[in-house]
Amino acid sequence: MQEQYTETQGLKIGLYILMAGGLISIAVGFVMDPERTWANVLLNNYYFLALTVGATFFLALQFITQSGWSALFMRIPMAIGVYFPVAAVSILLLFFGMESLYHWSISELRAEDVMMAHKYPYLNVPYFFIRLIIFFGLWIFLTRLLRRIALTERPEADGTRFYNRSEFYSKVYIFVLAVTFSLATFDLIMSIDVHWFSTIFAVKNFVSGFYHSIALVLLIVILLNKNGYLEGLNNDHLRDFAKYLLILGIIWAYLWFVQYLLIWFANIPEETIYFVTRTEGSWRVLFFSDIILNFGIPFLLLFSGKLTKSRSVLMVICVVLLVGLWIDLYIQIMPGSVGERHLGFVEFGSFLGFLALFTFIVSKGLSRFPLIQANHPYLKESINHHRE
Repeated sequence: MQEQYTETQGLKIGLYILMAGGLISIAVGFVMDPERTWANVLLNNYYFLALTVGATFFLALQFITQSGWSALFMRIPMAIGVYFPVAAVSILLLFFGMESLYHWSISELRAEDVMMAHKYPYLNVPYFFIRLIIFFGLWIFLTRLLRRIALTERPEADGTRFYNRSEFYSKVYIFVLAVTFSLATFDLIMSIDVHWFSTIFAVKNFVSGFYHSIALVLLIVILLNKNGYLEGLNNDHLRDFAKYLLILGIIWAYLWFVQYLLIWFANIPEETIYFVTRTEGSWRVLFFSDIILNFGIPFLLLFSGKLTKSRSVLMVICVVLLVGLWIDLYIQIMPGSVGERHLGFVEFGSFLGFLALFTFIVSKGLSRFPLIQANHPYLKESINHHRE
């Protein structure tokens, strides 16, 4: 079974226009408000990095658990992983905006602040980028290795040698990812509020990336199916995707609440100020929108088994979650970097530009190899999922 995805000319033209518009909005933003623009560059970079990390984690998890139901869709997260090199380049461009984003990178402020001075051996610009280069190097190497093994898989006497290699390197990848993405999250997001810390911040953001990447993978699967690809998709596949979303949504909400509860209960000014800032003034609406979009709406819709069979309902849930991730990251980044809420040309234009770039790269990744891995040992099980 071979299915080859082909990009349409209309899609390419639309993406080129959006990328050009994104560049224009960022350029205008740098002229009008550089600090706000750098914050949006970080926001959009991290947004798509989190989705890429989550999707490749999902890919590795399927190999480790020897899941059969998902074999039909493994090329989707594999194609999303192609975005890693682009993410690396765009993240490294933050070098030119460090002082706009991270107060600890300003030597004058560090000299007057005991906490910043104490953290300087770890939070300094050279070490910051050395860590990021190492992290991205590991992610790119391991995801390319997994992709190469999958693309060279051939039927053999035992039929499992390549699959066993994928399983082994998936275990390596998940171990590496657990350490490196936690540190990357501390560096890129938590260090914006240099005086604040949370012991479960990295876990929450990792789960968030995984949670929302499932929504992204499901959205791509449904869109491909609507355009004549992945004809083996059935209601049982959709139900399994919905179970992932329901369970991860509950875990996300639990971590969100626990982080809030522990900080509120501790009543330490350095910690509580993080939530005080985000629950006052113009931030209040976004703060509560975060929990409504990322948990409330998806939970209510996914709790109904009948609704999980509807492709239209699932697409709405996926879009709501992807918007919710942006809101979640917005209130993590903007109060500590910009200090004021802005939702305008720079925010929407830069996001659409990054979205077009991400879609362009993933679309290219999908077109590089057949959509279905013909020699996957569990492909038949996936096609006949719950149909026997």
